[in-house]
Amino acid sequence: MCTVCFYSLYYIVVSLCIGIFKVEEVDSLLAPFDYTTYPSWHSPRYLVSVISMEVTYVLGGLLFAWIVEECVWDYAITVTLLHITMTVAVMAEFPSTEHWWIALGSGLVMMIFGGQLLAYRLFRSNFVHPSDLQDF
Repeated sequence: MCTVCFYSLYYIVVSLCIGIFKVEEVDSLLAPFDYTTYPSWHSPRYLVSVISMEVTYVLGGLLFAWIVEECVWDYAITVTLLHITMTVAVMAEFPSTEHWWIALGSGLVMMIFGGQLLAYRLFRSNFVHPSDLQDF
């Protein structure tokens, strides 16, 4: 469920970014998997790629917190590993560009911390602390 929500959110965000930046040369179906775009802050295509990845990861963390209520980090890492696997399958090679890995890593960190923080705030009463297990 989290994977479907993640990619649905990704395609919504990348479509909005394509519209906002008025980029026509982006293949919206391959956009989440395309790591071959040359990194330049002056390139609208690169901005669409980076912004859509980061926004998806931030919003995905919040969405995961709402769906799973706890252990957001577990779902975030699993979806990220699936995303890497799907990227390799779609692009037919392993991503070797460091800018893609940096964006993926920073997005994952934001997803984990943002989602976990929100999950803790919203579902604090559901969390079990080790000290609570002493009297169990």
